[in-house]
Amino acid sequence: MILSKNPYNGEILQEHREFTAEDIDKALKKADDAYKDWRLSSFAERSRLLKNAAAELKKNSREYAEAISKEMGKPITQAVAEIEKCAWVCEYYAGNAEEQLSPVNVETDAENSYITWEPIGVVLAVMPWNYPFWQVFRFAAPALMAGNTALLKHASNVMISGGNIQKVFERAGFPKGCFQNLVIGSKKVEQVINDDRVKAVTLTGSTGAGREVAATAGKNIKKTVLELGGSNALVVFNDANLEEAVKTCVQARFQNTGQSCIAGKRLLLQEGIADRFLEKFKAEVENLKSGDPMAEDTFIGVQAREDLAEDIEKQVKESVKMGAEIIAGGERKGAFYPPTIVTGVTPDMPMFTEETFGPAIGVTVFTLEQEAVELVNRSQFGLGVSLFTSDLEKAKRMVPLFEDGAVFVNELVKSDPRLPFGGTKNSGYGRELSFLGIREFVNIKTVFIKKI
Repeated sequence: MILSKNPYNGEILQEHREFTAEDIDKALKKADDAYKDWRLSSFAERSRLLKNAAAELKKNSREYAEAISKEMGKPITQAVAEIEKCAWVCEYYAGNAEEQLSPVNVETDAENSYITWEPIGVVLAVMPWNYPFWQVFRFAAPALMAGNTALLKHASNVMISGGNIQKVFERAGFPKGCFQNLVIGSKKVEQVINDDRVKAVTLTGSTGAGREVAATAGKNIKKTVLELGGSNALVVFNDANLEEAVKTCVQARFQNTGQSCIAGKRLLLQEGIADRFLEKFKAEVENLKSGDPMAEDTFIGVQAREDLAEDIEKQVKESVKMGAEIIAGGERKGAFYPPTIVTGVTPDMPMFTEETFGPAIGVTVFTLEQEAVELVNRSQFGLGVSLFTSDLEKAKRMVPLFEDGAVFVNELVKSDPRLPFGGTKNSGYGRELSFLGIREFVNIKTVFIKKI
């Protein structure tokens, strides 16, 4: 059995019977059979159904959001915002997919030559618990609009949300088999990837999980897209607007209780403003409301599981042993870890070298611009970086110096359906969202017609 358990109060929410090998085979057959018809459907029909899904998300946002809050502890207002963002990505692809996948003519010595983008079949998505709806929808919306069918292996602690997502597509009127939630643990993922009916895999999760999935898919010559961990830097220069930078950095680090791959996790402060910034930042952090995720005014909830709170506690304590100092927070109570600020963090400490997946941030002070660039790039991850400066020309000049997949200036790193999303190094490869995301799981077909 797979359990859904409320991390805030320990209540068992639901027990899920895990799929047997026969159940998995039936789901694969249903997805493959559905694909044969779905791939021939018109963009107009796919768009109509995806707009229905957006409407369903908006209509029952509270129902879906409450399940998220109860399953993994996300504050309810943030859970509602997540559902609304899923509706946005559905509307975006419903309105843009046909143009994004329209044939591209290429001038050659042929009578006619062009490129088409055609569906490839059943795509497996292995998804995490931290944004249990958004991570799935940013894959599912473009994949379905491209004519593929989808299978979801969700994180075991958010299986209620996995079932709810399937419910969204069923309520929207999608044909049976277009989207299915597989109630399986991680040990059965390899079996699904090995099946010939599965043509590609996308994973959002840890670097370790990404390696395993990519290795299995690679043995089967199947494409993967990996969106893995991150250790984004928030770089505040002397000429930054401190008031705005403080507000943005608090949001960047502590939204979703710090459980986000694109959260700002390393705070790099230029020495001229370091003390003033920290004073303001600490005051803002200490005013964040912690408590019951179901309360409307809660900003910081609990970690999704107690072991995750233990992990962040260990990283902080080990960094302190190496010379860092806690100036706010630091006392864990069960699955709750308070908003924590750690100063004096150096590049050899766990809070700098590892991904800190919780509400704790390490602070490092630098002097020169080049030093900031070196600190940002001195990471195994490469998802995104935020720069805070009033000199936009300087920011533009620095953009090519960073190895990350995204650079945001005077803003937190965030995903947007209109822009590609993904990273470098141990943050993975491939892109989600935008016109690039919808072209990841298609057959890019060359057509060459010679006149005789």
